[in-house]
Amino acid sequence: MTGATLTPAVAALWLFGTFFALMVLRVPVAFALGLACLPVLFIEPRLSPMVVFNTTFKAYNSFILLAVPFFLLTANLMNVGGITDRLDRLSRAMVGNFPGALAQINVLLSVFFAGISGSSTADAASQGKIFIEAQVKEGYDLSFSIAITAVSAVLAVIIPPSILMIVWGGVLSVSIGALYLAGVIPGLLLGLAQMATVHVYAKIRHYPTYPRATFKEFVISAFVSIPALFTPFIVVGGILLGWFTATESAAAAVLYAAVLSIFFYREMDRHHLWTAFLETGKLSAIALFCVGTASVFGWLLAYFQIPKALLENVTAWHLGLVGAGFFIAFVFLVVGCFLDAIPAIIIVGTTLQPLAVSVNMHPVSFAIIGIVALAFGLVTPPYGLCLMISCAIAKVRLRYALKDTMIMLVPMLVVLAAIIIWPEIPLVLPKLVRPEFLK
Repeated sequence: MTGATLTPAVAALWLFGTFFALMVLRVPVAFALGLACLPVLFIEPRLSPMVVFNTTFKAYNSFILLAVPFFLLTANLMNVGGITDRLDRLSRAMVGNFPGALAQINVLLSVFFAGISGSSTADAASQGKIFIEAQVKEGYDLSFSIAITAVSAVLAVIIPPSILMIVWGGVLSVSIGALYLAGVIPGLLLGLAQMATVHVYAKIRHYPTYPRATFKEFVISAFVSIPALFTPFIVVGGILLGWFTATESAAAAVLYAAVLSIFFYREMDRHHLWTAFLETGKLSAIALFCVGTASVFGWLLAYFQIPKALLENVTAWHLGLVGAGFFIAFVFLVVGCFLDAIPAIIIVGTTLQPLAVSVNMHPVSFAIIGIVALAFGLVTPPYGLCLMISCAIAKVRLRYALKDTMIMLVPMLVVLAAIIIWPEIPLVLPKLVRPEFLK
């Protein structure tokens, strides 16, 4: 017992009621989380508003979270330094002859980008600028172009390296190396599902196809892209081989991207470097501020034992492994519609962890189910940050591309269901490569 004056039900009513009221008033999520904590801190005699400052500082005082700005900086250096352009050229040579060629290139480039940056918002911003207008000029529907750009961007939080995996590993004490390996197969399956969706769209709507690239063109584009493609091996391989921690690997990725952009491709000058730093500062501030306020919210949930009270009835349902997996996915899918993924991990991940333990779900499987489900929230309203970015680039309202976005999510939901029904899917690579990470 905590000796708290408020019961878990009353505390939850204050916390969630205030939070959703602030959301209705269009208060930004990060501020809403912090402000929702204040009424409880004033009402509970044993607590004070100083909890906000103390808990926030403890959340920021984390070596693992340094990886977040480093990965964002890597993504921005790629965009301004010509690395993305080389990967685009390789993607064109590989799938340019597929139906819906430019959209297929969009998806494949997102797969490559995901293996380097770890940021879906950076992917959506860069891909949107490259592909949306280009696809419309080639005869693709604007709503389809926006939808595929936004949906493919979510791969960046599933295919390693992933910022969400770093946060999950730090908050719930799961091996980040295991999470990186576990995300590869689900991420590639989602990418294939998206390419299959594009194929169907292209056949129905008669989208254009490029001539097949010659073997010489493929070899040249692959040769030029090899240095960029080597980045995931530095990041993930460095962790697996014990050379780096997750944060150190992110810092190494920044240095490598900078060297490629400045000395190898020679497309980044002082102005481009400053732009990359500025964009990274803005995105990092938003992400890390969410971490701080969500940590206070999560601390209060634990203090009042709200997760325990919420799960008492759920555990009585005797869901079993698969049933619990679908319940966990459903909760993350719903929460992801309203909340950024990072605070959702801190609040909902810690809340549902006892349920996963009660059905003997492996912590890595639990993490992958949660992260994949949260990825959907990046393109589902009202939050849908990647969809918002893509619509903003196209200068249309969010609802304009909503129908095509929802259609594209259907095959992705099938992949999520497969991961739940066969929880060994994400564990295949960790067991083969580094089984000690699963212990």
